[in-house]
Amino acid sequence: MLVAGVDEAGKGPVLGPMIVAGIVIEESKLPELKKLGVKDSKVLSPMRRNYLASKIRELVDDYYILDVSARQIDEFRKIMNMNQIMVICHAKVLDQLGPQKAYLDASDVNEERFGENVSKKHKASIEIIAKHKADDLFPIVSAASILAKVRRDRCVREIEKKIGLPLGSGYPSDPKTRKFMEKWIKEHGSLPDIARHSWKTSENLLKKMR
Repeated sequence: MLVAGVDEAGKGPVLGPMIVAGIVIEESKLPELKKLGVKDSKVLSPMRRNYLASKIRELVDDYYILDVSARQIDEFRKIMNMNQIMVICHAKVLDQLGPQKAYLDASDVNEERFGENVSKKHKASIEIIAKHKADDLFPIVSAASILAKVRRDRCVREIEKKIGLPLGSGYPSDPKTRKFMEKWIKEHGSLPDIARHSWKTSENLLKKMR
């Protein structure tokens, strides 16, 4: 039986894309995945994440990574909330992977509701287990979280190279991120394309700097 795990990286940042990654693997190979020592990507060093990401890609039957740009998030948020966006993205990843069973990191405060909503959007009828902190509970979700985090970090570094300024982590609480945004608004009079304009942080900084 093909089993999938799906997780995201970058749901909360004000800068850069959100990444939703999924892996699919034969259930019989799950012990091998556990042996790799996969954990929630947030507790791993960047070097360890990169190493594990290459091992995960070698082991799994397939994987799919969905990039959702800041601009796309802003467009989505005109007609829906973040929970609804997450449902659509998770369902799209599952559509690409075609598992018989899937484990998801629940983005909704109500785990069961999140799983049910993804199931409604997914093209096939499969068993879906959605849990909070699924990246701690299930190695298959930990593996997906690693692929998502590695892609997100790479995207942020590529943006930094392109614009020639440090972005920090992209989270609103990061002083480097706020410094970049303040500098950009001061020089350009507007928010950068890589910012999520619908975020309160963006709106507040724009008012402050004008």
